[in-house]
Amino acid sequence: MSQSQTAKPIRINRSTKETEIELELNIYGQQQLKIDTGLPFFDHMLTQLALHAGWDLTLCAKGDLQVDDHHLVEDVAICLGQALNQAWRQEAAIKRYGQRLLPMDASLVMIAVDVCGRSYALTDLPFTREMVGNIATEMWSHFFYSFAINAQLTLHIKAEYFDNNHHLIEASFKGLAFALKEALQPVAIENSSKGVL
Repeated sequence: MSQSQTAKPIRINRSTKETEIELELNIYGQQQLKIDTGLPFFDHMLTQLALHAGWDLTLCAKGDLQVDDHHLVEDVAICLGQALNQAWRQEAAIKRYGQRLLPMDASLVMIAVDVCGRSYALTDLPFTREMVGNIATEMWSHFFYSFAINAQLTLHIKAEYFDNNHHLIEASFKGLAFALKEALQPVAIENSSKGVL
């Protein structure tokens, strides 16, 4: 399948009293990445997502980390979701569905997406620690929810089993990357009986 010749990089800027975010996304990129959120573990997860999805992603995000991690993680998810929504809507037709069963050592995560214009997210990530990488583990379900709602896609993430909280998070991001890479492939005919997503 040839890559789209029509998609252009999407730029998103968000400025609030809590965060300052500048983002540029190309979903048919060359894995050119420059990511700085002030949270190294978050940078690592976003790198896994963009790298394995084949994106170019430039992201500079600053937030009120002296308060906690919530505002920054949430607002990055909002901006990334908005950028992805604009990017996939540039395409005349995409494969739409993508899925991945992603193993990471003793952890196994199932991810399925429907890039369809209907926002929904369901995650089953039963963490056994409150924090990983100085980020509350509850924030990962919130990240995926905020991302899916703003990208206007349906997202399901389910841990089949795991033995390591770091691997559970990383497998989720990598699996999402591969599922999106599949779903965003350009196709000749729209994949909807309605004729439009």
